[in-house]
Amino acid sequence: MHFYDYLIITSISIFLLTIFLIIKKPYNIGIGYSAIIGALLALIFNVIVLKDIIKVFDIVWDATFTFVAIIIISIILDEIGFFEWAALHMARFAGGSGKKMFVYVILLGALVSAFFANDGAALIITPIIYEKMKALKFERKNMLPFIMAGGFIADAASLPFKISNLVNIVSADYFNIGFFTYFIDMYAPDLFSIAISLTVLYIYFRKDIPERYDVELLKTPKNAIKDAKLFKFSFLILTLLLGGYFLSEFLNLPVSIFAVSFALIFIALGFKSPAVNIKTVFKNAPWNIVVFSLGMYLVVFGLKNAGLTYLLGKSISYFAGYGGFILTVYTGYLAAFISSVMNNMPTVMINSLAIHSANLKEIMLKPSVYANVIGCDLGPKLTPIGSLATLLWLNVLERKGIKITWGYYMKVGFIITVPVLFATLIGLYLRIFLF
Repeated sequence: MHFYDYLIITSISIFLLTIFLIIKKPYNIGIGYSAIIGALLALIFNVIVLKDIIKVFDIVWDATFTFVAIIIISIILDEIGFFEWAALHMARFAGGSGKKMFVYVILLGALVSAFFANDGAALIITPIIYEKMKALKFERKNMLPFIMAGGFIADAASLPFKISNLVNIVSADYFNIGFFTYFIDMYAPDLFSIAISLTVLYIYFRKDIPERYDVELLKTPKNAIKDAKLFKFSFLILTLLLGGYFLSEFLNLPVSIFAVSFALIFIALGFKSPAVNIKTVFKNAPWNIVVFSLGMYLVVFGLKNAGLTYLLGKSISYFAGYGGFILTVYTGYLAAFISSVMNNMPTVMINSLAIHSANLKEIMLKPSVYANVIGCDLGPKLTPIGSLATLLWLNVLERKGIKITWGYYMKVGFIITVPVLFATLIGLYLRIFLF
């Protein structure tokens, strides 16, 4: 057998085995261990070599450190009641109207996803939404619209900032796109995504959204705050952090420098707070997700070595010949499909390498890069394994006793994702070519 044929067969086999382990979880193997097993097999069978590990780390280190820092900040804020305070205000602003609260849940999820990443939104907001629905004595069918909407918007609204999704950081770093430049190019597609997501979600779930609820069943927002001093101070720290993100481009520094620095500030303050247990914070941080993403990067890099990048690059180059709109839509849906099959984290890397290999003209490079990001942010909603945020979301719900079947998830995911993705790609096209 020719070595190239061996490489193709072996890399695909290892990838399929890794996906099987992730889905089936035999012997209760966690997703992190499953991905590492796949990466080790790829190394043992020469699908990847040691220098590939260095290449992958060079591409993803900034995203990985940023992810860990943001999650730690999110958990500390959750410990002091920051997000519950916001959710209770949301419920009271709705004034007992179920439909208004449905809209506010989506808007709150969009804000949390933008500033604390989609994984932070899934990890923190999901249990809060569930607890509020439980306190309001909603039946399961009345909870589902809010839970599904919260899970969907965590990914759909993770577009505006470079730090809103690990996918964004990996792609932006690879193509040397700074925080400010990224924001200027992606704020419009994000607004399209939120608006269409809200519309489609409302149309789909409108019959199950309760008309009214009793606001008095909920505690007051003030009572959710467990450390008033740190709570007030956190607004200043977060404002400075956001300013640091914007400065990162002009100072030519990676965003992880600011994310990690401010995470350390929160940790130092957490040691002095009676409401925060730092050991618990580190224990609850999703380290298995970090291991999972690094393992999957290496498994998929084996597919790149087998020629997947070349084929994808050729297809992107071909559709670039039909103009910006066709290229934007094709790249977006291509990224969405691949993300739904192999997870969006390795997908954004492999597609970035493919776009780079396509040798596109500057006018076609920008829409393809951003369309890839959008497809990797929204496309994962087509399957439960598409994104880390969805895996976190499902895990949180399972611990709460709510089982979302694959069939139900994929049916809702397809109906909602396809139109939202198309509208968001149109928003990108209008922003890049007309505005």
